[in-house]
Amino acid sequence: MPMTETVIRNAATLLSMDDTRRELSGVDIRIRDGVIAEIGTGLRSAGETLSATGCVVTPGLVNTHHHLYQTLTRAVPGGQDALLFGWLQTLYPIWGRFTPDHMRISAQVGLAELALSGCTLSSDHLYLYPNGSRLEDTIEAAQSIGIRFQPTRGAMSIGESAGGLPPDALVEAEADILDDMIRVIDGFHDAGEGSMCRVGVAPCSPFSVSRELMRDAAILARDKGVMMHTHLAESDEDIAYSEAQFGCRPGQYAEDLGWTGADVWHAHCVKLDVQDIDIFSKTRTGVAHCPCSNCRLGSGIAPVRAMRDAGVPVGLGVDGSASNDAGNLVVEARQAMLLQRVANGADAMSAREALEIATRGGAEVLGRPDCGQIAVGKRADIGIWDVSGIESAGSWDPAALLLAGPTRVRDLYVEGRRIVAEGQLATQDLPLMIETQNRLARGLAEMV
Repeated sequence: MPMTETVIRNAATLLSMDDTRRELSGVDIRIRDGVIAEIGTGLRSAGETLSATGCVVTPGLVNTHHHLYQTLTRAVPGGQDALLFGWLQTLYPIWGRFTPDHMRISAQVGLAELALSGCTLSSDHLYLYPNGSRLEDTIEAAQSIGIRFQPTRGAMSIGESAGGLPPDALVEAEADILDDMIRVIDGFHDAGEGSMCRVGVAPCSPFSVSRELMRDAAILARDKGVMMHTHLAESDEDIAYSEAQFGCRPGQYAEDLGWTGADVWHAHCVKLDVQDIDIFSKTRTGVAHCPCSNCRLGSGIAPVRAMRDAGVPVGLGVDGSASNDAGNLVVEARQAMLLQRVANGADAMSAREALEIATRGGAEVLGRPDCGQIAVGKRADIGIWDVSGIESAGSWDPAALLLAGPTRVRDLYVEGRRIVAEGQLATQDLPLMIETQNRLARGLAEMV
């Protein structure tokens, strides 16, 4: 293939998130074949050039936890004011009506929303497969948007009749789950540097799968060399279930079943205590912090300051759009910063630290040292933020984007390809996607 090259010229401020956290002014970035090839001044391009005059340039943001199918069930009556377990019980029957078309369009819309907020790499946790739905419905959606994707083959195996939370119709036999995990890993996982798709395994939660499935999934993941993901310690209800069913706290439950280590990341972790954090720190187990969802469901404030101070890898997740109800990652980063200040004081987290968690931090959690920073040799996943608008007007420090700045990216590059251009999605017909999404959502509502 012929070489492709782009030079982003004259960035007002470059927040590199490299090993020394350099901040540079008036610099150019050369992208060659999807990789950052050079950072300097006066660079000339054999290909395209794009001006970043008056803009802040950052690494692409990284989303470490999502349920993309939920973009079709935002603001559902009956679930708007419920705690976690009641919210799930309201929505399970609706999700049980989904088809592959629902899965595909919801993923497209959710990933487009993320891209417009500056996200270049997103994970997804799909744990139910009604009516012939498959993981590749979401993988195809990510390919159409152009975003880097780390889908996880989730699962539920304990239904209501066996003491679990989900309806029996939404659970699967554990042997079938493991077989399909093997199928999607063999079919879609790319372990190479610069990979656009890496598949993980993700039994849903301690209250919807057996200990045996957790253990077997961990063995399978390590045999295949893929990462592992689940929900953990999300709410008081979650803690009470763990103590009643397993006789221990979630951190110990995870460790006992092989669910700690640098190849593991857990969503939420709102209720981790000192002992749990110590386990995660010693094992380099990652956390996907989902502040907006935790607020929406009344779950609490995750001890992110304590986690970070202990050396626990922490990234950000928007969580599903039925519990957020948005998918804007820059807004999520601001919320993370604000909640740590509420809990620990105004100096508990700076705007730059929160942005680091949203970029390099998320890349570390997802096992992607090739992403999350602007440095020579790293993948060209880059966000360009126009700070000339009203959101930044009067700001003395435009690089403090999370204090005073736009919540929509001007331009976004993934693997050197421009997927957002001048604030608009460049890869798909967004109005048509939205029209299709709303039609399918109305159809679901009419069945309730």
